[in-house]
This record gives sequence, structure tokens and C-alpha cells, in this order.
Amino acid sequence: MKLTIERAALLKSLAHVQSVVERRTTIPILSNVKLEGRAGALSLNATDMDLDIIESVPADVVRPGATTAPAHTFYEIVRKLPEGSQVEIEFNADDGQLTLRSGRSKFSLACLPVEDFPVLSGGELPFSFTLAAAELKTLIDRTRFAISTEETRYYLNGIYLHAAIGASGDVLRAVATDGHRLARVEVTLPAGAAGMPGIIIPRKTVAELRKLIDETDCEITVSLSETKLKFAFGDAVLTSK
Repeated sequence: MKLTIERAALLKSLAHVQSVVERRTTIPILSNVKLEGRAGALSLNATDMDLDIIESVPADVVRPGATTAPAHTFYEIVRKLPEGSQVEIEFNADDGQLTLRSGRSKFSLACLPVEDFPVLSGGELPFSFTLAAAELKTLIDRTRFAISTEETRYYLNGIYLHAAIGASGDVLRAVATDGHRLARVEVTLPAGAAGMPGIIIPRKTVAELRKLIDETDCEITVSLSETKLKFAFGDAVLTSK
């Protein structure tokens, strides 16, 4: 794999995906971000096995390929590169090293096999609908403060999203409570959401999703099953159990 990419675009996407990676993990591959260069873009993928984020960034791909690199180290290197610079990224499969070059700077990172990186984004998601970014922001912002932080009450550690009948008809309702406070907000039920199973969006997923949609005003496609939830918009896909 060999490609050139703008530092600003790479840093922005790295900031999104690396925040999913836990600082301490007993599974080494989960400390890494998957990098895949193909068809004019670099795809970045990070997961903690419960939450998965994939984001694509435009890049000049000379040689397609894929590898994984230490997420936090990679992010810190790119963060400290000069503003406005171009970054050349090259992976050598023979020695398992990822090389970053920018101006006079050169860095080498030891990689783990891309084949070891887990896949969370597969599986059938029978229900699908779209929400305006403003609607999703409203559902999150007016309920997230009431999410419980007590790990023993895991069923309260998120926002309960479900279809319901409200005063104005069919609605998509978001509810959160910590046992002392309860927050509820509704938007008109989108086409395709009727009959959807109620699903709890975990607290960490809520936080990462809110950061991702903060800078967008596009429509967001929500796909779900009884055990999995996916948000897709722009160049990003977030999948959560």
C-alpha cells in the first residue's frame, strides 16, 4: 500500500476513529486502526468489538493495500505534523512496517496482520429509515443527560429508541433515565421505521455518534435489527451492538 493524503483530512478522520479504541485492552489488535487504500480513498476502521467506526478520506492511492497500525500512536504522529502538509503513507508487507513521510519527517510503525482485525459491520439489518441530522441531534441532546452511569444497571446505560404512538400520531421516541430523572423526546416516525424493535443505544455509542454528526447536516440512514444498529452518512459508518 502506498498513498498520499492531506494531513488535515487524515487528522480529522483519525480523531473520530481512534476515540473508539480503548487505552487498555487484552487483545492487541483492538489497539490498532485498520488502514485500507483503494480507489482514490483511504478507509480507516477502529473497533472495541461493541462499537465500530469506518470513515473514508480522499487520497492519491498509488498502490492499493491494507494493514493495521497502533491507533493512538498514529494519531499523535499525524497531529504533530505541520499544518497544511501532505503525508505519504507506505506499507511494506515484507517487514511489516508502516512508514509515514512528511517534509523532512519520517516515522516507522510496527503493524499487526490485517487478517486479525475483527469484522463487526456484517449481518442482516432488516429495518432501515432516514433521519435528518437535526432530528438525530435533538433525540440525543434532549435525552443523553439522563443516561445512567451505574454499570450495574446496564439496561439504563443508554438511550432507548423505539416506535410508539404519541399525541400527534406515530412517532420515533427516545427515552433515557438514571432512575431519578427521565428524559423523553419524539420526532415524526420516518418511513420504514414502523414495526422496528426497540433498541438501546449504549452510552459510548451515543457519545461517538454525537461527535460524528456534529459537523454534518446531511440525512442519516439508520439500519437495525434486534441486536445491532448502524448509522451511515457522508463518508462515515458507525455500527453498534
